[in-house]
Amino acid sequence: MNTDAFESVGEALADERGRLPMAKTGVRKDDRYSVAVNADGQILLTPLVSIPRRELIVWENQVLRESLARGLAEAAAGQTMSLGSFAQYADDEDDEA
Repeated sequence: MNTDAFESVGEALADERGRLPMAKTGVRKDDRYSVAVNADGQILLTPLVSIPRRELIVWENQVLRESLARGLAEAAAGQTMSLGSFAQYADDEDDEA
């Protein structure tokens, strides 16, 4: 593991439950990390972001992702038009099961 890319931010003392304070590193409550340990005992934390399964299709489908990006850019540029209410198509049941 190349430790040249790491910056020391001080020492941390594990508590009786093995927890380490990480506030000095910028870690905030509810942040998620992938944890890897090498043979020397070095620990590498990689920040993660979790997304709902229903949104995964956007990341797996490049055409859909590009279309969504175009739509968001058009909306940000004010290039939208009202199509009226879609309330007639709404129901109380969640179709995503």
